[in-house]
Order: sequence, then C-alpha cells, then structure tokens
Amino acid sequence: MKTNTFFLIVLWLILLIASVTILSSVVTPFLKTLRTETLVSFDWSGYGVSSNVLLPSPLVTNVSGSWKVPSVSVSAGNTFSATWIGVGGQGEPSLIQVGSQHDSVDGKASYSLWYEMLPNDSLLIPLIAVNPGDTISATIALVDANANQWLIKISDLTKGRTFSQTFTYNSSQLTAEWIVERPTVNNQLSNLANFGSETFTNIQATINGKTGTLTAFPNYEIFMQDRQNRNLVSLSGFSKDGSSFTVTYG
Repeated sequence: MKTNTFFLIVLWLILLIASVTILSSVVTPFLKTLRTETLVSFDWSGYGVSSNVLLPSPLVTNVSGSWKVPSVSVSAGNTFSATWIGVGGQGEPSLIQVGSQHDSVDGKASYSLWYEMLPNDSLLIPLIAVNPGDTISATIALVDANANQWLIKISDLTKGRTFSQTFTYNSSQLTAEWIVERPTVNNQLSNLANFGSETFTNIQATINGKTGTLTAFPNYEIFMQDRQNRNLVSLSGFSKDGSSFTVTYG
C-alpha cells in the first residue's frame, strides 16, 4: 500500500511539472504579445516605450542608452545610417533626439555625433570626433517642466569627451525610443549603409516618475522595411531584463 502511494505521488509530481512547463511555454509568449506591439517603418528599426501603446499620455521625462559606433562598409553609392535615442516622434511631429551617424559618401566612411529637435534640421557636434568602436552614452532629460527645458547629453566614453546642453523644446512626451535609422538626406529617404550590427545597452526610460527598462513599460518593436515589404534589418528580442537588444543589417 505504501509503495503504491509513493508511486502515485511521484506520478502526480511528474504530471504537475509537465503541466506547468507546457502552460509556461504557451502563456509567456502570449503575455509578451499583449505587451509588445509590432510596427513597420520605412526608416526606423528598434524599440520604444510609452505609458500606453495605443493611447499614450504625455508622461515621458527621460530616455538613455549606450552603443558602440559601428564600422560601415564603403559602397559604390552613397549610403547612410544613424543610431539614436529620442523622445516623441511616433505618429506625431515632435521629436527630440541625439545620436551618432555612420555613412559611406563618395567612397569614404564618415562618422559623427549630432542632435535634432524637429522640425529643425539636425546639428553636428564637431567638438567630438568619433571612430568605429567608440562607446557612446546618451541621455535626454526634462530638467524643468514649467519652462520646457530639456537636457541633451552625449558622451564618447572611449575618448572621454562629452557634449551637454539645455534647450527649450515643446515635446509631446508620449514615447521614448532606441532606434537605428536610414535618414532622410536632401529631402529623400537614403539608402541604408551596411553598419553590420548595433547593440543598445543600458536602456532606461522614465515615465510618470517611474524609471525602468523595456520590461517596465508597454513597449513596441519597429521593423524597417522597403516599399516591397522586405526587411532591411533584423531585430533581436530584448534581453531578459529589458536593458539591451541588437539590430543587424540585412
């Protein structure tokens, strides 16, 4: 009798573990789809967060992240790529952003840092000359809500150089993004430079006073496609703690 009871208990435990494993494999991806929306863009690829993906509120006050300047392949035609963090710009016209540029122009690779506040054009940061492999860290932060004062800060940690300046800007504060882009050049969408791969790390945003990574907020992934619906890059899932992901050319 005791032997039968023992085997029944073992069988029950095996069935319980199997049930939990199967349930987890089904529920976890389902919950992720409830939380991570998928968008398609002609020029952006990466991730963004907001208070609510469908109906966001103007609550974003900070975004930050790090990456390494990629080495672009020199091409016969001119090609362009940019890596940046930003606030706003998803489905609305305001966007404050800062990042790095990596292009192949006239048979030569070029690299730079810049910032932009739409509808104004981007501005280069000439005091910091960057090179492939340099580690970049950037932050955009609301420092005075009453005066719409935003701090834009970007550092080349490899060279120990920093640009930091406060600007007045009327942001929507609806979204925060970490993006690889094929930028618009001379009023035309450019051809994407072969940047290899780009990994964002140290991802953080502050929404409604709460600071966290991609897992802390409703988030969305953006896939860059051409007009024939072909993916121009591949986008990894984000890390378990939501602090990193990778965008790969092609």
